[in-house]
Amino acid sequence: MATNHTAAAAPFGAITTHRIVTAVVGAADRVRMWNDTRRTVSALRALTPDQLDDIGLTTADVDSFGRKGF
Repeated sequence: MATNHTAAAAPFGAITTHRIVTAVVGAADRVRMWNDTRRTVSALRALTPDQLDDIGLTTADVDSFGRKGF
């Protein structure tokens, strides 16, 4: 027995609402990622060159992370 599925139209404004919610969630994610990167770079900049060397980084690496992110 075959089933006939018909596509129902989305309620008025549903697609626009979805796009707005997706944009807000995306913006919040970008802010969260920016803040995580900012905090990490700040913590790395507080380390001495010897401490950075222990974890395989240089001050130039930290400066690079700060400019372009991880």
